[in-house]
Amino acid sequence: MSHTTFHVALSVKDLPTAIEHYRKILGIEPAKVKPDYAKFELADPPVILSLNLGGEPGTVSHLGIRYAGTGEVATELVRTKAQGVAVREQPGTTCCYAKADKFWVHDADGLGWEMYTLLEDADVHSIAETPEQVCCAPTTQESAGQSQAAAGSCCAPLVTIQTAPQPTQASKRSCC
Repeated sequence: MSHTTFHVALSVKDLPTAIEHYRKILGIEPAKVKPDYAKFELADPPVILSLNLGGEPGTVSHLGIRYAGTGEVATELVRTKAQGVAVREQPGTTCCYAKADKFWVHDADGLGWEMYTLLEDADVHSIAETPEQVCCAPTTQESAGQSQAAAGSCCAPLVTIQTAPQPTQASKRSCC
């Protein structure tokens, strides 16, 4: 795909059943199938739908936008930072069976957004040399009107740090 494409990642409990169901719904075969992951690529409307084993079944794992190239990702990264939005940069990362240049942000409710370009397919789910490079690393954000302290990937537990004297809460996110 050479244009900007919307990306939706869904958590599923039974990947083979989900794949078969989405084949029927979408009328197409998946573009990629792995033991814990499947991806459908629709041309019209342009959507990348990924199915991720685990997480809370039937929920959105994360949303995203796939750009045509690294230049577009870099432009959006600069623009997003200029708006004061916390980002987690991951240039050249391998995650979800793909090598990509990407960055992550979270919306006001904590939903992860993956902004990326696909560099090439990968045979492994992820490659990381340090904990910070893991595509499913923990993230934190401050609530009560504060900006995010660090936006990480969609995949890990999203830990919300309350700035008022309220208890810390954690919500679970599934991987990529």
